[in-house]
Amino acid sequence: MAKVVIFGVSQWAELAHFYLTHDSPHEVVAFTLDRDYMEANSYQSLPVVPFDEVERRYPPGEFSMFIPMSFKKMNHARAGKYEAAKAKNYELISYVSSKATTFSGFECGDNCFILEDNTIQPFVKIGNDVVMWSGNHIGHHSTIHDHVMITSQVVISGCCTVGEFCFFGVNATVRDETFVAHDTLVGAGVVILKDTKEFEVYKTDAAEPVGVRSDEIRSLSHKSRG
Repeated sequence: MAKVVIFGVSQWAELAHFYLTHDSPHEVVAFTLDRDYMEANSYQSLPVVPFDEVERRYPPGEFSMFIPMSFKKMNHARAGKYEAAKAKNYELISYVSSKATTFSGFECGDNCFILEDNTIQPFVKIGNDVVMWSGNHIGHHSTIHDHVMITSQVVISGCCTVGEFCFFGVNATVRDETFVAHDTLVGAGVVILKDTKEFEVYKTDAAEPVGVRSDEIRSLSHKSRG
């Protein structure tokens, strides 16, 4: 059990507070935020302290930290604050939902945020500062490197390697034995069938309305009017 200071006062911080309070042995004792963004001295009925003085109020060694920041700038913003907390000598906890499916020997790095209904098969390796929203499948013998964001209902098949700073949108799929290079952005609904290159962006075309009112259709199998 650790006494934890959460970075941020966003919806992500609110979710982290909820999960840690209801589904972990840890105790959240405070929040911290960059001084320029502070608008109040409390959040969730707990103190909010400036990040530049957090170690004086909540010293490393007595308190740990959790940084549940979003994927802005392809996770580089979160990685920067992760390194800043490390420089202050904080231990960073990870949260793995009790409702995630894992197997004996599973380990992940620090500052991971792994929510419910993730299926993580045997021999998967997950690095530091990885966010996995709900409902993903990570296939056997795959490796997820540091500072990656996997949203929801993503399938990463067996024996894949995902480089640092990658992002996967909802319902993205990666075929087995694929290498996803660092800083690859895989949009919602995209299917990756071959290795990617650094900084590549993959997206699908958005669906367009068919020009028929929904209450004029007799059957969902065709577009004919009633």
